[in-house]
Amino acid sequence: MDLCHVPATREKGWYLALMAPNVKGPNYAWLDPSRLYCHPQGLKDCVADLLQPFLGDAIDMVAGIDAMGFILGAAAAATLQKGFLAIRKAGHLCVHTAAQPYTDYSGREKVMEVRTDAISPGLRVLLVDQWVETGGTMRAAIELVERLGGVVAGVAAICIENSEGGKWIQERYKCSHCVPPRLQPRFDQHQ
Repeated sequence: MDLCHVPATREKGWYLALMAPNVKGPNYAWLDPSRLYCHPQGLKDCVADLLQPFLGDAIDMVAGIDAMGFILGAAAAATLQKGFLAIRKAGHLCVHTAAQPYTDYSGREKVMEVRTDAISPGLRVLLVDQWVETGGTMRAAIELVERLGGVVAGVAAICIENSEGGKWIQERYKCSHCVPPRLQPRFDQHQ
């Protein structure tokens, strides 16, 4: 799809066709959303679709998860006119942090950090990432926010798969994603 082309009719998820499949092997995500982020209308519509369920909700801050969640999270924060907090992989923040170990979608053990002075008790945080596959990364972010006294106002991602972890998150938190129900099985099966 041309990065300047905008379809005449734009239903929810039209921009998913901009994503490119993995050509590098099992250590990479199965789809790459970076072309979607390059498309001005695609990115705008994706953020609007992600935020629609939260319009009118009390949200104090948006947090994006390292690294692709920074793009969607910052765009969401700007749209909502809220601050943006980066939840980072360990070792990148030079301030006091809280840390949470987790297992990512590829089975690798990692640690996530957040600065301790950004989340005060009762602060309502919308968590944003590009994808929730197994749920490990998002669950670690949830645990960090809640450990610091924050409230998870919601979870937003381009796709939340119907994996065990994805279901755990959807059962406990208000969620939003961009995949139409008719396409969800294909995304769950990475097709």
